[in-house]
Parts: sequence; structure tokens; C-alpha cells
Amino acid sequence: MLDENDCPACSVKIIGKPLIVHNVSRISAHEQIEKILVPSEFSAVSDMIQRNFPSLSVNEYSGSTSIPNEGLEAKVMQLGLSSIVTEAETGKLAISDIVYPWDILAAMDKILQSEVKERLVSENASISETSVIKGPCVIEDGVFVDDFCKIKGPVYLGKNSRVGTGSLVRNCMVGPETTIGFNCEVARTYLAGRNRIAHHNVILDSIIGQNSWLGGYVGTTNVLLNNKNVRYKIGDQLVDTGMQQFGAVIGRDSAIGAGVIILPGRCVPPQSIVQAGKIVE
Repeated sequence: MLDENDCPACSVKIIGKPLIVHNVSRISAHEQIEKILVPSEFSAVSDMIQRNFPSLSVNEYSGSTSIPNEGLEAKVMQLGLSSIVTEAETGKLAISDIVYPWDILAAMDKILQSEVKERLVSENASISETSVIKGPCVIEDGVFVDDFCKIKGPVYLGKNSRVGTGSLVRNCMVGPETTIGFNCEVARTYLAGRNRIAHHNVILDSIIGQNSWLGGYVGTTNVLLNNKNVRYKIGDQLVDTGMQQFGAVIGRDSAIGAGVIILPGRCVPPQSIVQAGKIVE
């Protein structure tokens, strides 16, 4: 049996909800669903659906990606566990697969554009009077934004996250209990949660796994000098991301020392330690 960290449906959070919860919510809002089908090796997903949607029936199957015959009498939903449901301006739903890391950034952008359309700031959040919030945003309970910051939407700031003095956060999804330090720029980036970003960091077009720590003066560069698309190494192959702007993928539970520069399209595996002053190339 695989745990939540091994399954994008559980480990990837969308507007503070696990991916599978977000997907079922979006589809249930448009059509009647009675039964959810989940691969048997992902029992954690079954448990999560049953906790959040007690009225739905959850069936597990194995050995086939097709809908079992016994489920055909009900309104059945079988959604890939690495898929994301988004809503277009027309109100229609679209399902996109998350295959590569940069697909998470594309999905994040779609969700921010389609679901964060107004300014929703919790009464339990603390926003300094000298800071500026521009555009739509969702700012959850316990968020603290210090002096002279700019939050440029669409942005999601998860519960108990903190943005330090003079920092700029734009077009991001920031997970809960994340700290962004003094005078940072974080743009078009997905932070999974419980991240610690120290002072004077520039984090662009990147994916930061849960529980990762970045020391001061860390930069994730996002553009090649030849202006070509960034490529990303998967196995022995360099895959064209189709993006001219793509930063780093930093795995969960990693520690990045002060002054580290990460070149475009590089991956730092989970539980890595990168010593101060290194160039990840």
C-alpha cells in the first residue's frame, strides 16, 4: 500500500485541499456522483474521499483501469489520481493530466485564474497597513504579512503562512505554515507547505516540496541565455518543457544552503542537502 506522499491525489494541495478532494468537489458541483472508483493500492485516497464526502460510495479495484461491471448501475466517477479538474469561463469542466512537474505549474495557474476571482481575506489574518494587496487573492486564517510587502494576485496564502518585510509574492500558491523571509521575490511558484524561505531569496517558476528549507540569498533562475525552451532531465532523456520560463523542482524535506543558485530546469531530489554557495547545474 502506498502512503499519501506517493500519490499526487493526496500530496498535491489545491487551494488548501488535497487534489482528489478538489476534483471530487468540482465534479460533484456539476453532476450527480454516487460512486468513486479508486485503485486498490491507494487506500489512503479511499479514506480521504470517505472522510470528506460521506454520502459517496468508494470502491477499490485492481488489475484494470476500466470501470468494473458491478459499478455500472450507479453514476460512477473514475478519475486519474494524477489528473486535475478545472473550470473554464464558459462553466464547462476540463480534466488535465499531471505527467511532468511543470504540469503542476500549469494547473496552478489555471486554478488561480478560474477559482480565485475576488479578494477573500480571513478576519484572523494580519496584514500590515503599509503592505499592498493588488488583485484577487485568498488569504487564510493565521496569515501574517509584514510591512511594505506586495501581494499581487491571483494568489493563495495558506493557513499560518508568513510574508516578511519588503517581500513580493505574485501569482503563487503558498501552502500552510510557510515562512517567506525579508525582501524576497516569489513568483509563479507552488510551495507545498511548511516551507521556510529565508531572506533575499528569488524563487521563480518553481515547485518547492513540503518541509523544505532555503537559506538566504538562494535563487532559482528561470530563463536560458539563448531564450530557448527550458529542458528537464527525466532518466537519461532531456525533455522539452515547452516553457521559456521554468525554474527548479525541489523535493520535500530538502535543505538548500545560503547563496545557492539553481539553474533553469534542475531537480533537487527529496531529502537532499545542498551546501552553501553551490551552483546546481
